[in-house]
Formats: sequence, structure tokens, C-alpha cells
Amino acid sequence: MTKQPQIITFALLFTVAVLLLGYFMLGILPMFLFAFGFLGGFILWLIVPTNASFANMKVPFFTTLAFFVLHKVEERYMNFFPRLSEITGVPVPETDSFLVYLLYASAGAWLLIPYLVKRGYEFGFYLAWTFFTAMGVTELAHFFFPFFTKGPYGYFPGMASVVILAPTAWWGMYRLSKANRTSQQLEFDV
Repeated sequence: MTKQPQIITFALLFTVAVLLLGYFMLGILPMFLFAFGFLGGFILWLIVPTNASFANMKVPFFTTLAFFVLHKVEERYMNFFPRLSEITGVPVPETDSFLVYLLYASAGAWLLIPYLVKRGYEFGFYLAWTFFTAMGVTELAHFFFPFFTKGPYGYFPGMASVVILAPTAWWGMYRLSKANRTSQQLEFDV
């Protein structure tokens, strides 16, 4: 499926907006980490021309989404943002700020993936790539955060749930890329 220039532009603007939100709210390090998921997902969306159906990615998507919710609960109750603030020196953002709402809205766009992909909208595939890349790559940063803290390497809030979150996201990325290879193989077999 050919990507229309206006969809590519919109996806790029969306990516840049998320990165800027990350920077203004949390600082340069979190923005850099967001780039792995959003910019990485954008690049994968551009270079891996997938035509996966939602049925092909439904189980990995909902499994990853469920583990992401579990991950957010772990982060919240284990004080992830105060610990991140100790590393970055950037104060924890107020939970009722406009920027926080914008960031939640941008992450909430991932909930549109089933609707958009089922209808074959390219922006849905962009969101799918960013979702799976953010969950499968960006979230691995929880294993690197302890290197920036005082004391010996140890648990950092969110680390426990990443152990199950990241592999389900990798499964989703595999499904997105595998569906494309299968359809290309069928074209050559005909």
C-alpha cells in the first residue's frame, strides 16, 4: 500500500509533537527515549510496507495493551516519575496540567489502532508500529535507569512488568512484518 504524502506529513508532525511534549514535560532523556518508540515506529512504518489485517495482530495488540496497563499501574504505585525526576533533575509534572493531558491524548491514539487498521487506514499502521516499538524498545530503558541512580544496580519502578510487556510487543512487530512477507511471497508464487 502506497503511503500518501499528507499521511506521512501528519504522522511526522504527530511524532514531533510527542517528542516535544516529552521534552517540555520530562526533559531531554525521556524525549530521547520517546524517540525510540515514536520516531523508531515512524521509520519502521515507512520502510516496512505492511498490509497486516487487524485479525493478524489482534491477540498481540490486546495482550500488549493489557500488559501496558499493568505496567502503568506498577509505575504509578512504585513512584516511577519521582525516581525519574531524581535522574533527570526535571520536576515531576503536575497531573492536571494541559501538557499531561496532551501526552495522554497522544498515547490514547493507540486505542484507535483496531478501528483504523480494520479499515485499512495507513495512520492506523503508523500507530501500530509506534505502539509496538514503544512497548518493545523504549520500555527496555527501565533496565538502564538503575545505572543512573545512586547505589548498586537494583529494581527501578516499572522494571518487573517490562519482562512480560516487551516480548508481547515484539510479537506484534513480528506479526506486522510477517504479514507483509507472506503477501509478497504469494505474489511471487502466482
